[in-house]
Amino acid sequence: MLPPFCGSNTDHLAMRRQHQERKLAMLTFWRDGLERQLAALNASINTLESQIKRDQDTQPS
Repeated sequence: MLPPFCGSNTDHLAMRRQHQERKLAMLTFWRDGLERQLAALNASINTLESQIKRDQDTQPS
């Protein structure tokens, strides 16, 4: 039995493919987290903008 680094070319390609799939899963996980944070920031900005607009509309002239 040969060590993994001495295996056939097919083994190398399979290992490379598996590594790429794990990396894609990790990057997708990170992106999902960032999208959640961005959605929270956008909601906060929208809320503040509507509060500012509401406060400007209710101020006496």
